[in-house]
Amino acid sequence: MGLFERIKENWFLIGIIVVILAARAEPSIGAKGGPLIPEITIKYLAVSLIFFNSGLSLKSEDLKSALLHVRLHCFVQLFTLAFIPCLIWFLIKLLSHTAIDEWLLKGLQVVGCMPPPVSSAVILTKAVGGNEAAAIFNSAFGSFLGIIVTPVLLLLFMGSSSSVPFSSIISQLSMTVVVPVIVGQIARRYIKDWLERTKPPFGQIGKAVLLLIIYSTFCDTFSNPSLQINHYSLIAIAIIVLLLQMSLLLATFLLSRMALFGFTPADTVAIMFCSTHKSLTLGIPMLKIVFAGYDHLSILSIPLLVYHPTQILLGGVLVDYVRNWMLSAEKSKHQMTSI
Repeated sequence: MGLFERIKENWFLIGIIVVILAARAEPSIGAKGGPLIPEITIKYLAVSLIFFNSGLSLKSEDLKSALLHVRLHCFVQLFTLAFIPCLIWFLIKLLSHTAIDEWLLKGLQVVGCMPPPVSSAVILTKAVGGNEAAAIFNSAFGSFLGIIVTPVLLLLFMGSSSSVPFSSIISQLSMTVVVPVIVGQIARRYIKDWLERTKPPFGQIGKAVLLLIIYSTFCDTFSNPSLQINHYSLIAIAIIVLLLQMSLLLATFLLSRMALFGFTPADTVAIMFCSTHKSLTLGIPMLKIVFAGYDHLSILSIPLLVYHPTQILLGGVLVDYVRNWMLSAEKSKHQMTSI
């Protein structure tokens, strides 16, 4: 693969680095009161556009085909939206006695509260040859659930900013998250044929808008000289995120193979990726709403920014190994039933 193809394939990860460096170079452009006017363009327009884009791209018709696999859906949603937040809360209690920056640790809790992403878990499940319908359902259903559950989890585990009352958070979530998703789903019904025919690059559009939100968030940080973060904490968080993902993948694999659940090897593949992946696309805009007024907002978002590329890279490394396991497991199962 040539250099241009590599850049094209990883443009979003490169974009995150570029916008953070740009924010560092001249933070006044995207900071509050700056020429970008983030109080309107980011807080309302960009966030609403991301969720309208999600509503428009979510194939609700695909959800029906996988609807009846209730046991699998319950496993995925309870693992990702109940078990992981509680596990990370306990982990943070242990890590709070170390020298790691407390706001980065709180950022780990943010990661735990996030819903599954709409794309990466499905792409990896498809690449392995697992239960793609289940992956599509749980990614989409998890995103819908996350609109309600994630803000509640964030407020439950971390509390809200004193400068933003709870009623204001709920009303803003409704206007910039729930309404755009519903409008997107309604619009999809009327232009479904056109969408199927033209296949607009929803993922690329969402990521481009997300880069703008990340840029503005870090502009606010770098315009506040009192906020400092040590390199030890950053390295420690990166290592913790990697070990956490590997542990979660192993846990979902072992649990889903237990006979009492009755999952097939293809189901296990979908469970592994859907249960352990977390959404950056939905996460960053939600953080902007729930923690508006926090000086440490960008530091809170760092673990999520680390988690996103890690889950994609780790998933990519595992694809061949998981596929080989799945094929041999299905072959063994077939031989057992034919005896």
